Amino acid sequence: MQIKYWSTELKLAHTWTIASGVATGGGTNLSPVAIVQLSGDDGTIGLGESAPASRYKESVHGALDFLAKVDARKLSFDNIEASMKYLETVAPGQFSAKSAINIALLDGASRKAGKALYDYLGLGFHDKHHVTSFSIGIDKPDIIRKKVLAAEQYPVLKLKVGSPDDKANMAALREAAPTKWVRVDANEGWKTKEHALEMIEWLATDGHIQFIEQPMPAGTDPKDLAWLKARSPLPLIADEAYHTAKDVAHCVDCYHGVNVKLCKNVWVSNAYEELQAARKAGLQTMIGCMIETSILISAAAHLAELCNYLDIDGNILITNDPYIGVTAEKGLLSFASAPEKLGLRVQARS
Repeated sequence: MQIKYWSTELKLAHTWTIASGVATGGGTNLSPVAIVQLSGDDGTIGLGESAPASRYKESVHGALDFLAKVDARKLSFDNIEASMKYLETVAPGQFSAKSAINIALLDGASRKAGKALYDYLGLGFHDKHHVTSFSIGIDKPDIIRKKVLAAEQYPVLKLKVGSPDDKANMAALREAAPTKWVRVDANEGWKTKEHALEMIEWLATDGHIQFIEQPMPAGTDPKDLAWLKARSPLPLIADEAYHTAKDVAHCVDCYHGVNVKLCKNVWVSNAYEELQAARKAGLQTMIGCMIETSILISAAAHLAELCNYLDIDGNILITNDPYIGVTAEKGLLSFASAPEKLGLRVQARS
C-alpha cells in the first residue's frame, strides 16, 4: 500500500459566518482541506478527505503532519479494522485525518468487492429520494434575502443564527421564501436557557420550522438542556454535543435528535455505529458536513438511508470542487450522473 496526500483550498461562493466563527468569501481561498489517496499493490485506488474543524482544535496543518507519520504498509483494504487500530497508535486525536484514511480504505475495499459503498455497507441508496438542506450563513438582512433568492431551487433551507440580528435575518429570509421549510442552526450561539426558549417559541410561530440545531453550548449543564427540551415547541438536534455512541444517553435526556459529521465522528464506520445507536434509542438522525469537496459529501451520502434529515451541501457552497460525485439538483441527492459506479462513486474533474 502507498499513500499520497496534499492540501487544497476551497473557495466559498459567499462570506460564510456562523455563531462560532467567520470565513471571508467572495472568491478568496478560504477553507483548506486535505486529500488522501491510497494505492493498493493490485492498483486499487481509494480516496479520502480531511476537513478539520477549528471548533475541535484541528487544522489541515495538523492533519498533514499526522498523515506524514502514517506507515502505509500497515494499511490494508482487506482489513480495515486492523488498519484503524494501527492509526490509533500513530497519534491521539486527529479525528478528521483518521476519517480521511478510513474513507479511502472503504473506497478501496468496496471497489475491490465490485460494489458502491452504500451496497458494501448493506444500506442501498434510493436515488432522488433524499433531500439535503441548503445553508444560509449569518449576514446582513439584505444579503440574506439575495442568498435565499439565489437558492430558489432548494426546497429546504438551513439558516445560521446566534447573532443580535437573528430576528431581522429570519424576516429577510421569509420575504424571499414565505413558506419554504427552514432548519435553524444556532451553533451553540444562545447562551442561556431562557433566551434559547424565547427564540425557539418565537420561531415556532413561523409554522414552517423543522427543528433547532444545537441551541446552546455543548457543555451546558444537562439540567438546563433537559429544562429546554421539556419546554421547546420544536425538536432540538444535538451537533457539537454528539461525538460518539457513548453520548446517546445524554442526548436522549437533552435533545430530540443528533447530527453526525464524518469530520468529528472519526470515520464512516463510527458514523454508521452512531447513527444506528441513536435510532435504537428513539432519536431522530441527521448527517451533516463542513465545507468539503465531493469526496466527503459523497461519503456522507452513502449513509443517507440511516437518516431522517440530511445537511450535506458543503460542495454546493464552493466554486472550485475538484471532484465529481453525488449531485443535489433541486436538493435531491443523486448518484445517477456520477462518473464512477464503484466505491465512493467519485472521480477527479478532468
